[in-house]
Amino acid sequence: MRDIYSVIDSVRLSEKSTLLQELHNEYVLKVDRRANKIEIKRAVEQAFGVKVTSVRTANYSGKAKRVRRADEGKTAAWKKAMVRLKDGDSIDLI
Repeated sequence: MRDIYSVIDSVRLSEKSTLLQELHNEYVLKVDRRANKIEIKRAVEQAFGVKVTSVRTANYSGKAKRVRRADEGKTAAWKKAMVRLKDGDSIDLI
């Protein structure tokens, strides 16, 4: 098992993630691309002291970007995890 702090990268704050948090007690996290659902669940439970009921993941590929030059660059690929917590549990983000 990997270190829990190498699995969780950051918390994603957006309108959609705030809505999921309010309606379904779900939190959106940016996680390591190689992490599976079991590792994500263990990392969240140990880092925040909450009980996770389900984990959904989505992989995002890097996009081609060009900034005032002929040659192209590429943004990094990343993975998003939507983590649903047990009723009554919450994560203090601020």
